[in-house]
Amino acid sequence: MRNISRPDSGGESGSNLMGRVSMAGWKQTQCLCISPWSGLIAIAFGTALSVIAIQPVAGQETTPLGASLPSSSLSTRAQIDTQRERLFNELAEEFSQFDRLGNLVRRVSQLVKPSVIHIEAHKVQGKGASVESYDEAGSGVVLEIAGDAWVLTNRHVIHGAAIDQIVMRTCDGRKWVPERILKDPSTDVAVMKLAPSPASTRERGMRPLPSLQPVSLPPAARLADSDQVQIGDFVIAIGSPFGLSHSVTFGIMSAKGRRDLSLGEERIDLQDFFQTDAAINPGNSGGPLLNLRGEVIGLNTAIASSSGGSEGIGFAIPINMAARVAEELILHGKLRRGYLGVTLDPEFAAAELTSYPGQYASMKMSVDTTDLDTGDLKLGGARVKNVRAGSPAETARLQTGDIVLQFDGHMIEDDDHLVARVGMAPTEQPIPMVILRDGKRYRTEVTLSQMP
Repeated sequence: MRNISRPDSGGESGSNLMGRVSMAGWKQTQCLCISPWSGLIAIAFGTALSVIAIQPVAGQETTPLGASLPSSSLSTRAQIDTQRERLFNELAEEFSQFDRLGNLVRRVSQLVKPSVIHIEAHKVQGKGASVESYDEAGSGVVLEIAGDAWVLTNRHVIHGAAIDQIVMRTCDGRKWVPERILKDPSTDVAVMKLAPSPASTRERGMRPLPSLQPVSLPPAARLADSDQVQIGDFVIAIGSPFGLSHSVTFGIMSAKGRRDLSLGEERIDLQDFFQTDAAINPGNSGGPLLNLRGEVIGLNTAIASSSGGSEGIGFAIPINMAARVAEELILHGKLRRGYLGVTLDPEFAAAELTSYPGQYASMKMSVDTTDLDTGDLKLGGARVKNVRAGSPAETARLQTGDIVLQFDGHMIEDDDHLVARVGMAPTEQPIPMVILRDGKRYRTEVTLSQMP
């Protein structure tokens, strides 16, 4: 095989379907033409010109250009063309079905982007000569709570920044500033009340003019019931990875109920994270995790990574939890955490009880301890190690060794799960419980007080 760099350097006299192709040098393609010389195809690349030489395979006859092919060759070529056309049509049909998913992702992105906020926070750390200032980017999502527009985000996105050092941007380029900030360290949730920013006029040295029309606030996002999310569901994440605002990624729900995460220096007491493989990077924190209905199911919060970037393991706070914290902050100024008053046994494993006759005998026949989708027995629970005097647990007559199987209608998986459920439960009202004591199940109620 030889390369031909000039169209006037000659070439082979012919070609066929089994020819080999070689190309000498190429840049951005501008046009394609058939050389008047047989066996050559010239391609113009800007000011350069490259030529493709089509050479026959050794031992095969060639047919001069312009000459008619034998009827058998024409028949074979027609069959090949027909088969290729059929395959292309089948591929187009299959793609049209697959493209419906892509179209759905595009529509969700366009629908929700106006509700997603890009956040820039200027932070200062240290004192005296060791003071350090830096900018941190994050994300948020607009919710309507108590009739006002609030931006829901992670506390760590804005923690350490003064209120006048935080700027928010919508996808249309408008700037906003927080009028009020409320934060909860136990869940890493924060909310900021939206206010128009005069920054754009101040930066130009101009006095902002009074608005003749009311400011149009970004639309509030729609929330899903995150308790209904299932592993394997398709999800979409929108945020500002590495400061690239309103970026969209796609994946699935990988797992639920991640509650033992170590998240750097910040301690999050109430954990119940979703896990997703949708790409989440630094800057995605506070942005929404969406279902394919365009509803928010979670608040992107953290990643597990050895490189600092996405490795397919991201974590999001379920929106039921985040929205409740936001509402508590706005209406009461703080999260009123529920208090049960027990110490739980972290070493307890429900599976160990199956080796003791009768321990779970009453559970195996119970509908409310069985996965209704699979029919499998769901082993779980949290074992009480100690009951504090004067606590709601003592009032409810809980005892050391009791195993809490259900709390407020939810099957309890382990001690961390019960801690999260109690912390988010309402106070000063009866909450149903199911406990296991001496191999028998009992129903009871407890009225939580606020965390002292």
